Amino acid sequence: MNKPLDPKVAETDRIPFQKPQPWGMAPDMVVHDVLTDDERLWAPVAPGIWSRPLHLNVTGGFYVHLLKVQRSGLLQRHRHSGQVHAYVIRGKWLYLEHGWVAEEGSYVFEPPGETHTLVVPDDCTDMITMFTVHGALMYVDPQGVSTGYDDVFTRIDKYRAHFESVGLGGDYVRRFMR
Repeated sequence: MNKPLDPKVAETDRIPFQKPQPWGMAPDMVVHDVLTDDERLWAPVAPGIWSRPLHLNVTGGFYVHLLKVQRSGLLQRHRHSGQVHAYVIRGKWLYLEHGWVAEEGSYVFEPPGETHTLVVPDDCTDMITMFTVHGALMYVDPQGVSTGYDDVFTRIDKYRAHFESVGLGGDYVRRFMR
């Protein structure tokens, strides 16, 4: 049974915190309209694949982005140096090395060190997933031979070039950096 709220508490429950925030703390970052249709905010990765930055954390060495795919098939094979968290917003995807499918509403944790092959199945041509990537993605061939990598710094470079090319200016990327 709920007790009535003490009138003294009711008077103070809508008063904001009265002290200063910690000195040197980074400011909040709010990204509105995350699923925007503004194509300028989606950097091309490959044919039918785009990435939208949400948080590029240069001091923590991680990034959060939306991966949008409008085709089926192989996307990439990669190994992780750090943990990855994923939340499927729309569509589905899988790793050839596992027996599960990440579908709309699924959350996936990927441990550091894992190598897997990301595929969007043939019956899906519209997928959006939010990935939080700690460390680097090291792209590899089927035998594990390195073919390239991405980390927060390579992502920043790619986003800067994209934003410059679409008229937003290279410094537009700073709004996503902390």
